Amino acid sequence: MELHHGKHHQTYITNLNAALKTQAEAVHTSDITTQVSLQAAIKFNAGGHINHSLFWQNLAPASSAEAKGSAAPQLVKQIKETWGDEEKFREAFKAALLGIQGSGWGWLVKVEIGNEQRLSIVTTKDQDPVVGKGEVPIFGVDMWEHAYYLQYLNGKAAYVENIWNVINWKTAEERFVGTRADAFKILKASI
Repeated sequence: MELHHGKHHQTYITNLNAALKTQAEAVHTSDITTQVSLQAAIKFNAGGHINHSLFWQNLAPASSAEAKGSAAPQLVKQIKETWGDEEKFREAFKAALLGIQGSGWGWLVKVEIGNEQRLSIVTTKDQDPVVGKGEVPIFGVDMWEHAYYLQYLNGKAAYVENIWNVINWKTAEERFVGTRADAFKILKASI
């Protein structure tokens, strides 16, 4: 995790800051070509920062109370209502994660439609962030090789099986009962 957090995540932050600095200079000098050419780098690196910031918060030590489903009674109830039981949910989430071709993320999200709340499993490609569509991210799983390769080598399925041992259900519950702004509050101090 130290390599993942200290190197990979930090690289997204460093590259985002550099792109934003160059963009500010391009705006100041009215350099439209540079402004447009930076959009992909800003999206990619901002997405990497957003996704990882959410990811770190949805991890907890395996032996902690936060890593138990009992820390999320309302969320677990909604999971059961949506998928029938927790095992069917985990199987659906696993299928989504293992179905990602290349690199990306798998997310459990809350979708609010009027007064109704629904849960959905979504995937995002590369570092596309789970923002902009109105969903509230409950928890996400990093499916880039850097997330699992040092521990699991090419055992992607083993990583997916074991990630459940460290999901922070307390944080997931807070995001489920909270608002979109609550879920993204970690980012207010960082971007």
